[in-house]
Amino acid sequence: MKLQTNISLAILLAFSVLAFASVSRASDELGRDPKRDVRRCEQQCQRQQPYFEEHLCRQRCQQDRVEIERNTGITANERDVEREYERCQEECRARGSESDNPYYFDSKSFESRYATGEGHMKVLQRFSEKSDLLLGIDKFRVGFYEANPNTFMLPHHWDADSVLFIIKGKATVTFLKQKNRETFNLEHGDVLMIPAGTTAYLTSTHKAEKLQIAELLRPVNTPGRYQQFFGIGGEESKSFFNSFSTEILQAAMNLPRDQLEQLLNQQKKGTIVKASQEQVRALAHGMSRRQFGASKGPFSLLDGRPQMSNEHGEFYEVTPNDYQLLEDLDVSVAYCDIKQGSMMAPHYNSRTTYIVLVEEGSGYFEIARPHSENESNKKQQGSSQRYEKVRSPLSKGDVFVVPAGHPLALVASENESIRTIGFGINAQDNQRNFLAGQDNIVNQLDEEAIELSFNMPAREVEEMFQKQQKSYFMTGPKRQQNSLISLLEFAGL
Repeated sequence: MKLQTNISLAILLAFSVLAFASVSRASDELGRDPKRDVRRCEQQCQRQQPYFEEHLCRQRCQQDRVEIERNTGITANERDVEREYERCQEECRARGSESDNPYYFDSKSFESRYATGEGHMKVLQRFSEKSDLLLGIDKFRVGFYEANPNTFMLPHHWDADSVLFIIKGKATVTFLKQKNRETFNLEHGDVLMIPAGTTAYLTSTHKAEKLQIAELLRPVNTPGRYQQFFGIGGEESKSFFNSFSTEILQAAMNLPRDQLEQLLNQQKKGTIVKASQEQVRALAHGMSRRQFGASKGPFSLLDGRPQMSNEHGEFYEVTPNDYQLLEDLDVSVAYCDIKQGSMMAPHYNSRTTYIVLVEEGSGYFEIARPHSENESNKKQQGSSQRYEKVRSPLSKGDVFVVPAGHPLALVASENESIRTIGFGINAQDNQRNFLAGQDNIVNQLDEEAIELSFNMPAREVEEMFQKQQKSYFMTGPKRQQNSLISLLEFAGL
């Protein structure tokens, strides 16, 4: 309500200025049909599904003329109407179309793998299904696991290497080996790598809080496709033992048929079952979670110092240099917390493509990408290079991809912070290059290179790039200010 009030005040102020400007103009042009323009603007907003709520754009299209006529008695001429209409269209276009954004996946893009009354596992659609631009990471999949407190996930293994990040809750994971087992306790911020084929079981150990885990998976059989194998089945996932003939199982286990059937068919509850507190305490007797780069066990990402931080945000990352188990996968895991009303400065990564999951909060991102054109346009324009803005809103559960080399800006909403988890593909030797802020790479240019590049005196360019006193994180754009500026531009001032 407060936002709408501020926007309305900005609109009234701007149109008061417009009214004054309109009175001073001599205009004999005929006014255009407001209803027709309103309909066209509304249709544009509906098609584009903008980041800021659709009703804001609708409100501007429908109420602007009403406000100016009611408060000033002056009707906008054709030129003013055209400016207003073009501005509304531009704002809708700027907010971007989610459906056309190849790098954005909303929370509904996940597919359920299994679910019980105690929890579920879901997996993001394959990247190649979204766009050919993501073929380079198509062998990876992203999963999300959630379980109630005091629950137990049956022993299983995957034909995929997996990297886990604990989003919420506490857990105990046990790896089974041929002659022993290893148990680790996990909590928020812990990273754990599980090699393909490792039989494991997982216990949600917190008394009240749900367990939530983000997973990056790399299948070892078919790129982009993986399977989970349960030796002990349930309602929706039968035991793989049942695929063998009775003769094979009787011979292998030296059991009569009736005992064999009882053993394999007794579990009816599903893959995630409720456990008593006594059972949970018995299962949670593992070693400390604090491994800090050890060759095995979890890595406590958030216990160390952030790589980048100030009052506007923090960024943590574990790379293969920090956690040896990530070396073979060549992946990193990052955690970013941007405070409300703040942003992460535009930057790009030299080698790493990031798959980012929104853990909590809301905001939006913008990516600069080479403009997609057909072959005829490319031939006509020769070797010229154009870029376009790709933008989408972000909320809890959404995923977006940042390809290597593509400049990115990430903005938290004015109402709440945004926290994200990033899985970095091709993590070795990556360099993060900032394009704004005190540590921007333009500061490293020679004076002659600056003057040749910008066609301006080097000192002027340097002063401009040094205006921003913050590094990495800074105050984000203000919607209220932007709305007022747009309206003043509409007024011709």
